[in-house]
Amino acid sequence: MISDSLRIRIGDSDAMQPAPGHMPVRQAIRWLSAYDSPSPAEGMRVFMTPSAYVRCCAHAGSDLMHEVGGALVGRWRMDAATRQPYQVIEAVLPARHTRHGPAHLTFTQDSLVALNEDLEDRFPGRLMLGWYHTHPRMGVFLSGQDLWIHEHFFPEPWHVALVIEPVTRAGGFFVRDTAGRLDPHAYTGFHELLRDGRGSLRVWTNLRQEVVVEEGGTG
Repeated sequence: MISDSLRIRIGDSDAMQPAPGHMPVRQAIRWLSAYDSPSPAEGMRVFMTPSAYVRCCAHAGSDLMHEVGGALVGRWRMDAATRQPYQVIEAVLPARHTRHGPAHLTFTQDSLVALNEDLEDRFPGRLMLGWYHTHPRMGVFLSGQDLWIHEHFFPEPWHVALVIEPVTRAGGFFVRDTAGRLDPHAYTGFHELLRDGRGSLRVWTNLRQEVVVEEGGTG
């Protein structure tokens, strides 16, 4: 946990609004969790590029004994046709200067300063969309400490939290609903963007692929 004396807001989100865009659903595979409805959710939908996904999984698997984490970087948009918000995670920033153990991860003041500096230096014009961290051998959920971090450092409706269990290869996103509520156990899947004609890179075995029935099909 981070004390109030170390509190640093990640990003300046005052009066920030999503830019208009076109949700790239036709360029992605939707992966569903056990908590997801087959119908698209009304709230934030999460898209992730192949490079961001690979780098996030690589960092998660770099230490199977201790928690690791960092920031999710990309764009926040609103679909021009449906008015539904979505985000595209394009990169991850592993957090430096952390204190971690088998069941905890602490972002220090130096960690937060470094994340902001890395964002400005490496990804100008992009946003910190949320954060990720691992739960080795513990499952996919948000602990009380995780909720504290999320509420104090990622308080915007469009901020998300990703938890990865690298040992059993599981993962899921925690997204606030339209009323701003967050269930610490009901994680959602994501949309995996596909590029260059390549197939899926998904390694999280707790997610299932959405079955799309073409219009006019029998299902």
